[in-house]
Amino acid sequence: MAELPITRASLLVRIRDNQDQEAWRQFVRIYAPVVYGYARERGLQDADAADLTQEVLRAVSAAAGRLNYDPKRGSFRSWLFTVAHHKVYDLLAQQRRQGRGTGGADGQERLEAQPARDEDKALWDREYEQRLFNWAAEQVRDHFHDSTWQAFWLTAVEGKSGKEVAEHLGMTVAAVYLAKSRVMARLRAQIQQLDGD
Repeated sequence: MAELPITRASLLVRIRDNQDQEAWRQFVRIYAPVVYGYARERGLQDADAADLTQEVLRAVSAAAGRLNYDPKRGSFRSWLFTVAHHKVYDLLAQQRRQGRGTGGADGQERLEAQPARDEDKALWDREYEQRLFNWAAEQVRDHFHDSTWQAFWLTAVEGKSGKEVAEHLGMTVAAVYLAKSRVMARLRAQIQQLDGD
């Protein structure tokens, strides 16, 4: 059985030690795709989004020694969003000042359009939730038989009906929904261990 992941609060404590390479690997595996996806959705090109992701990770590394996780003061996810949001905003402002080419008028319009902070936060939350789901799915996938996983995936992710999936997999409709429920419960537990929000 795979080792249970570190809870988010303990991961934040562990990354305070720059020498804890496993903690940093896990942190990067979870959060770098969120930052990158957010930057791409904001209109940054691939290379700029990758550079920005590195800048955000450097900012986290620089602040890690001072991170004292206190859920009463707000979530880590919100703090990380603020860091990423400011980095994106600063980069877009710099590009506008420099008149940097963006690949056409459509690209320029996207870069110049600054959504309201609420819209930006919603974009960030979607990226975060998608990455968290992908990470949890990677963690729990091997704990289920292929038919159980397929029943979950086809109903929950692809949106197929229980009857359709049952016929496709040679299962009863009740077995399909039971499989979906078992996987969903395991995913929720996995996410809750890490996220807690």
